[in-house]
Amino acid sequence: MNKPKMTSEKGVPSNSRLLMLLGQLERMSRESMMTEAEIARQLTAKILHLIQTQEKTKKEVMSKGSTGMEVILASLENSRDLQTTLNILYILSELLTVGGGRRVAVFVSKGGPAILLKLLISASKESPPSEELMLQLHSLLAKVGPKDRKFGVKARLTGALNVTVNLLKQNLLNSKLVLPCLQVLRVYSSNSVNAISLGKSGAVELMFKIVGPHTKKNTTLLKVALDTLGALLKSKTNARRAVDRGHVPLLLFAYQDWHRNDTRQRHMLIRKGLLASLRNITNIKCGRTAFIEADGMRVLYNTSNECLPVRTLDPLVNTSSLIMRKCFPKNRLPLPTIKSAFHYPLPHVPAGGPVAQIYSQMPGVDDVVDDSDEETEADMENDTENEEDEKDCRAGNDDIETDLSKLRPREIHSRPFEELRVYDKFFLELSEDFQGYDFDCAKMSSETSTTSATKSPRPITVPAVQTAPLQRDPGEGRPASAPSSCRPATPLAPAPASSPLPPLELASIHLTEDVKEGLAKEGVAKEGVAPGPRPAPRGTGLEQELVRVLERVALEADSPLNGGGGGGGGVDEPPVNSTRHIHSPLLVGGIAAARRGGGGGSSAGGSDCGSEGPEEEGPLLEVPDTALLLPLHDPDLYVEMVKGTASVPRYSEVAYPDYFGHVAPTFREPLLERAYGVQRAKIFQDIERLIHPNDILDKVVYDLDIPSGPVIADDGESLKFNSQFESGNLRKAIHVRQHEYDLVLNSDINSNHYHQWFYFEVSGMRVGTDYRFNIINCEKSNSQFNYGMQVLMYSVQEAIGGKPRWVRTGEDICYYKNHFSRSSIATGGQKGKSYYTMTFTMNFSHKDDVCYFAYHYPYTYSTLKMHLSKLEDLRSPQIYWRQDVLCETLAGNSCPLLTITAMPEATANDHLCPFKNRPVIFLSARVHPGETNASWVMKGTLEFLMGSSQLAHSLREAYIFKIVPMLNPDGVINGNHRCSLSGEDLNRQWQNPSHELHPTIYHTKSLLQYLAHIQRAPLVFCDYHGHSRKKNVFMYGCSVKETVWQSNISTSSCDLHEDLGYRTLPKILSQMASAFSMGSCSFVVERSKESTARVVVWREIGVQRSYTMESTLCGCDQGKYKGLQIGTRELEEMGAQFCLALLRLKRLTSPLGLRTQQHFLDVESDLMETRAKVTSSPTTYVMEEDEPSFQEEVDYSADSNDDDPDPDVEASNEPEDAALHLDTLSDCETANHKK
Repeated sequence: MNKPKMTSEKGVPSNSRLLMLLGQLERMSRESMMTEAEIARQLTAKILHLIQTQEKTKKEVMSKGSTGMEVILASLENSRDLQTTLNILYILSELLTVGGGRRVAVFVSKGGPAILLKLLISASKESPPSEELMLQLHSLLAKVGPKDRKFGVKARLTGALNVTVNLLKQNLLNSKLVLPCLQVLRVYSSNSVNAISLGKSGAVELMFKIVGPHTKKNTTLLKVALDTLGALLKSKTNARRAVDRGHVPLLLFAYQDWHRNDTRQRHMLIRKGLLASLRNITNIKCGRTAFIEADGMRVLYNTSNECLPVRTLDPLVNTSSLIMRKCFPKNRLPLPTIKSAFHYPLPHVPAGGPVAQIYSQMPGVDDVVDDSDEETEADMENDTENEEDEKDCRAGNDDIETDLSKLRPREIHSRPFEELRVYDKFFLELSEDFQGYDFDCAKMSSETSTTSATKSPRPITVPAVQTAPLQRDPGEGRPASAPSSCRPATPLAPAPASSPLPPLELASIHLTEDVKEGLAKEGVAKEGVAPGPRPAPRGTGLEQELVRVLERVALEADSPLNGGGGGGGGVDEPPVNSTRHIHSPLLVGGIAAARRGGGGGSSAGGSDCGSEGPEEEGPLLEVPDTALLLPLHDPDLYVEMVKGTASVPRYSEVAYPDYFGHVAPTFREPLLERAYGVQRAKIFQDIERLIHPNDILDKVVYDLDIPSGPVIADDGESLKFNSQFESGNLRKAIHVRQHEYDLVLNSDINSNHYHQWFYFEVSGMRVGTDYRFNIINCEKSNSQFNYGMQVLMYSVQEAIGGKPRWVRTGEDICYYKNHFSRSSIATGGQKGKSYYTMTFTMNFSHKDDVCYFAYHYPYTYSTLKMHLSKLEDLRSPQIYWRQDVLCETLAGNSCPLLTITAMPEATANDHLCPFKNRPVIFLSARVHPGETNASWVMKGTLEFLMGSSQLAHSLREAYIFKIVPMLNPDGVINGNHRCSLSGEDLNRQWQNPSHELHPTIYHTKSLLQYLAHIQRAPLVFCDYHGHSRKKNVFMYGCSVKETVWQSNISTSSCDLHEDLGYRTLPKILSQMASAFSMGSCSFVVERSKESTARVVVWREIGVQRSYTMESTLCGCDQGKYKGLQIGTRELEEMGAQFCLALLRLKRLTSPLGLRTQQHFLDVESDLMETRAKVTSSPTTYVMEEDEPSFQEEVDYSADSNDDDPDPDVEASNEPEDAALHLDTLSDCETANHKK
């Protein structure tokens, strides 16, 4: 016998019986198998017997290098004998049954599926077709089809779809044949085109003939049929066909029947399959309508409640919840218009701008309910956000700037220097000769201060606030500690001339405190703060001081500018003992009828009692005098500042928290751990509104849109609300159920969106009652409220008791998509969007309290003016301080510009030249009004700069600081979240700002252009921001190299030459600031950010170190603050640490510093490490996303998220395993998914 041509792997005898038989079969295939059919049957039967009886023979055929599979497939393709064909199919079935996916992959790679499909078509032409042959073919196709990516296309092109459908129709009662046919149909249907074709062939109706009520027979068959039906119904065409045939009630009846009879939970997969079909049908509008008409909400609500006690049934509950949320009828917001309740007339409205588009709409068409089917459920899983803000986000590489010409920083002199000369007046320090200033006296004062600080038993500290106010000299308004002879003969930096404020008409405030007695009683200055570390030895050099402070920046409470910022541990501070008496409410100037409308009677300690004029004073309150702990806070001065603040609504009240001030608590406030099932329970409560409509009160209790007044009189059963004070934002409050309120936020003025910031007052509460508050018109697709952040509350009763402070509070906090539809006008033309609900539960501790709730720690424009006034009063003679009015805003409020540096030691040139040649640091903050944390960081920076420590003095000697602490005063005053009165995001106007519509940006940019013209461009530019979607503090910068690395630009290495100094400052901060995260920083330039301050200053002014510093609104997940929510102490500390980083930057970058510092930052190495992290991230330009998208489905309408511009994705293309993962993810798991 000739040696067979079969090959085998090493170790298998070449003359084995199997190889011999395969060799004979291979030779037969070359001839005519038809003439020797009997021999072919015998050979295949022998091979089958060997494979069935000897396991090693399977390995011989499937082993690497063996050609056995090719021989078998060739014989199958050439066979015309039924028995031979069946024998070969049996052989393949045996080979592919074991061995896992590797053997199937080999079969697919050899072209096996195509041969099987070809054989299926050939066999279907027989009349009648062989049942056994069809059974074996479909069984094999069901095994190999899922492993072949092109299987659906192959089946459609060969015509196999109709063959399987027709075979199924003819054999519905033959369960043995029906099962493999259904398995193959399930594979066919995974292709969206095939699903539509199968629907036309009647496959959907076939499935509904198989699916039915509860039965103990053929449960496996039923499970596969439901899987197939679910795949078919992903097609909208098939879903409409099912609705038209009236199948929705049948599915609901079947689900209810299986739920009722499956008491041992043995058939959860069948119940899940029924829900999957309902879920896909309700992706279309007519499906949702049919579901509602069939009473599906009640059916799923009742069955889900019965499933709640069994944790293993969570997938059913979650899917039922998703279906009910989608089918909840879409409603418009309960507002007459989505435009802001306030309107400010602009000097001119740019044609085609956002304001022109808003006010060109006809009344009643700006908020139309859109219930379209344009988005699918697959889109809901893409809730992501780019981070400096979200409106302009472009996820992925598409947003990265790829034009190298735009990536080249270059100075653009768009304005002639003659126009910029008017800004000379803001740079007087560059030409000041200081004639008439007594430097000897100033030096003596400075030395006295330094000596006192050296002898003090305290370490070098970062000042924040002060324990007791310094006595003012009534003549000059300077600290009384400074000798009058030391003052300059001429005011060095006089405040800008302005008309005097009207006399204080708030005659109801009477000071009755005894400062010394109060401090002696409570020991506030001594006992309220934990002792600090031991002081450094006398004579310690500045370098040692800096190293010590870099190890830990402590906000000590009894430093000259510090009083409530320090403290330790979890022991609460003693209450403030000194008091003052005031009347309620606080009305600026005694303006009558501060609250229009009802408002009812007074409540003890509340500011919600109406006032009809100065003659009707509220109850007399004894309140703490917080100025003892807050040297920068003066309640009387604050009221004066409020009087000089212009607001669009003409606010006439002062909120108690702003009047009292905020003393940061010393106890820690950890991130809230969400209990299991909280979000699901909240959503089910929402669904109950539709199921139990009789429980709905729907009573409006506060409404800014009512001309007669927002406060609506009631019978005392409802809470009272108010937001008519500076920075307040609450448009409407609706008493929905007994202890539940829906709250609607106001849009930014001259806008129809940007709902996030809130600040409002609540009164009339009862103790021991759980009140639920729902803010129902949030816009972002996710929030840190899902990851441990809590709202802030300020209790007037607590403040009166000596604890005036904002605290994190609220339980059962969730953030999810609701059933209120967003207008396409407010979403840039995108349809099918919904608002989001932020809900929390509150149990109040005091009866008849007045409480304030806020998104973050409020910091008003009047607070800034008060702080600046106090800082100027407390400055020492060695500090150069000047406060100018940069410009006036649209509403006529002044925008302050600060200049801070150290005074020269004398008027000689060797002192004045270094003074005038100090590098410039330019800082700004609060361009977005809702990012109040930016102002608290700025407060920490300012207090450090004005401090008396040697470090602060060294920093002032190193730089000239130009600071615009609030770029958007109008937005802050009027409670906007993002825009100014122009209705535009000011941080998108830096490329071409208008001097009329964007005056603060226009003039700030002009200052920078002026500096560039005189060759004094800032060494560092930093714009302070807040971040609502990420934790920690981090920076965005600008780098050509890192931008190119994250794009597909092909460029030479010479084009990527770049100084890595832009990374130095963030790296220093990461080493010294516990809250700062270098891993969250990004230095990539995006197209959508080309008009932001950071990019424009880098590109046009030529500032290499141009940054946006983002501070979390939530908390930290690293360092000593890991697991804690951020507070004002940490934010102010961050501002002080930024100053220390600048001081270290000076030492590291100066020639002397480079010689003395042996540990200079290895930024190149760090850059390479970060690049490796970035390239593996799907969101390349956000570096490393520290929060995953919230995985629990919380969508009512199955539409795409608010921020992603990705095109719609057909639901049928969604991977099945992703859907299964989503369904099985419990509420508890999603709540903790961040870990």
